[in-house]
Amino acid sequence: MICIMSRSIDGLFRRAKSRTVQKGERLFMVGDAVAFIYRVRRGALSLTRTTSAGTTLLLQMAAEGDVLAEASAYSDNYHCDAEASEASVVETVAKTDFRRALLDDRQLAEQWEARLSRAVQAARVRAEIRSLRTVSERVDAWLGSVETTLPKKGNWQHFAAELGVSREALYRELAARRRRG
Repeated sequence: MICIMSRSIDGLFRRAKSRTVQKGERLFMVGDAVAFIYRVRRGALSLTRTTSAGTTLLLQMAAEGDVLAEASAYSDNYHCDAEASEASVVETVAKTDFRRALLDDRQLAEQWEARLSRAVQAARVRAEIRSLRTVSERVDAWLGSVETTLPKKGNWQHFAAELGVSREALYRELAARRRRG
């Protein structure tokens, strides 16, 4: 099923236009009208939302092959910001063409629904992890349900954001784990 889905999604983006996004550049912002559906071809983009208290929440770290802000296909405006975490290339398909393809191809629509379902499941796991009280509990839960190994050192800032903790708190926890062996 995954291989079929991948081919279908690839087919959906076959006629996509490419756009280069420099590190730190915003692809879209909260409130912008949704005109395109984006997929990461190369690089990484973070989707964030800033709360009224000023806290920035990481909603998605999109890497190669990921569709950004999947729910935007059903929205008039973006509910988050997308910023390149590194120099990236995204593929763009007009939202109207994307929606038309889903209406015209039931199999593709079912595969898209399955993709959205997995995104909801992943969001629930992230919410569960972020509800845990300590950094140690969050790291353990992440290792048990998302990955089996810690990210490489260069990705710890994103890992901290994924866990909903400060970089410093994560660094202290990782140092304590190294000391314990």
